[in-house]
Amino acid sequence: MRKKTLALFLTCVLAAGMLAGCGNKDSKDNNQVENSQGTESAKDDQAAADEVAELIDAIYVQERTDKTDEQCAAAKEAWDKLTDAQKALVSGENADPDYFGRDTGDASKDDPLNQDNIGDNEILVVSFGTSFNDSRVADISGVEKAIQAANPDWAVRRAFTAQIIINHVQARDGEKIDNVDQALQRAVDNGVKNLVIQPTHLMHGAEYDELVGELDAYKDKFEKVVVAEPLLGEVGDDATVINDDKKAVAEDITAEAVKTAGYDSLDAAKKDGTAFVFMGHGTSHSAKVSYSQMSTQMDKLGYDNVFIGTVEGKPEETSCENVIKAVKDAGYKKVILRPLMVVAGDHANNDMAGDDDDSWKSQFTASGNFDSVDTQIAGLGEIEAVQKLYVEHTKKAIESLGKVSKSASSSAVSALEDGTYTAKFNTDSGMFHVNEADNGCGTLTVKDKKMTIHIRLVSKKIVNLFLGSAKDAEKDGAELLQPTTDKVKYSDGTTEEVYGFDVPVEELGKEFDLAILGTKGTWYDHKVSVSDAQKK
Repeated sequence: MRKKTLALFLTCVLAAGMLAGCGNKDSKDNNQVENSQGTESAKDDQAAADEVAELIDAIYVQERTDKTDEQCAAAKEAWDKLTDAQKALVSGENADPDYFGRDTGDASKDDPLNQDNIGDNEILVVSFGTSFNDSRVADISGVEKAIQAANPDWAVRRAFTAQIIINHVQARDGEKIDNVDQALQRAVDNGVKNLVIQPTHLMHGAEYDELVGELDAYKDKFEKVVVAEPLLGEVGDDATVINDDKKAVAEDITAEAVKTAGYDSLDAAKKDGTAFVFMGHGTSHSAKVSYSQMSTQMDKLGYDNVFIGTVEGKPEETSCENVIKAVKDAGYKKVILRPLMVVAGDHANNDMAGDDDDSWKSQFTASGNFDSVDTQIAGLGEIEAVQKLYVEHTKKAIESLGKVSKSASSSAVSALEDGTYTAKFNTDSGMFHVNEADNGCGTLTVKDKKMTIHIRLVSKKIVNLFLGSAKDAEKDGAELLQPTTDKVKYSDGTTEEVYGFDVPVEELGKEFDLAILGTKGTWYDHKVSVSDAQKK
């Protein structure tokens, strides 16, 4: 009986074990299914995110095509379909979740100024641009509105030079901003006769040169065209050269920074051990000397606790490392960083004030040399005094339209002795001018009561000149001025071969016709004059 009971017990135990074993297998299978489903779901999420990244990278380009509008719309539509988890996975060559996801303000407050019905007179305000909506409204629109208020009889329109930014704003916010080519074509289509272009660029750098280059294809489509000065005016030969524009900018931006920091004066900040560091972009262009000139200007004004730096560290003394050392060596224990940029966009928010280890705020803090490091995120464009400087530059450009250049040194040729002089070569267009290395001047030679000025141009793109109109230059037998090949040396030590020309001059201060022929084979009319002759 006991054997039967034991046998029955063992049978029950075995059966229970078998049942338990069956239960574990089912559980493992279920886990495997769930894991498999989870893996597939993760793959789907990543695939969706990758698709959006590819669409963003496709519009993160500097050239507009006939597919750009369609691509911008497709990228935004695909982004809107993502879940929050999928959006966090977006990563490409240039794409990241911030492209669509970062809140930079209300784009509806901005006016892209791309209206038609322009009229005869247009002021085209050209900026690099920014995708930070609040900064675009405060800085770029601030300058545009100031120019419009000062010139109620002119139509003010906008253009950006950065297609990457134009695409970003269009895709994310649905706001369409003209690039330079679109804005110029809009002006042509609207029958604009007099066009003034006001760059909001800081200096005569690469962006300014590209703008002038794009204008070349349109200049014969207007009766008169002139490009106004950028904010800091002419570049100059070396770090010691300063001008009224640089002085005004130095005074205005410093005063604004001091006021924002809560000090009564710059001296009060100095006594409190506070230094102000203005961070610009930096450039490898020869115009980089402008940053050194701004530093010189600060010194001339006695602003001992004001320093100039650049993101790219070009020129070298403006690198973050060198500026930290300069501020430390000067004995200041408090630092306030502020952008030396027209807009407070990506560079101001990330490179200057960001939390990453390589931001200027982080590097100044990590140096351990300072008790406090603060930032002021505000572009130059929102400063009223800076807006007035742009207004003044625009005013001078308008006044130059159709004006005969006059000079206190204008005189009959007989008043000049035979010899060699330095003289200003004045033109009616920012597209046609002497090389920046020559600071607006040429070499005037006087011999036997005849004058000739030798000018060195910016490149080899102008292949002939003609003393007269473009129409006459095209006639058979026209005597064309032939180029010489000249070597110019820039302030940074680099050299370049450009074309030069010997231009006959009848009278100082008297405007005359001078046609130019570009590499595309088209002649263009220009008005020029020679003035301010100074004996070498």
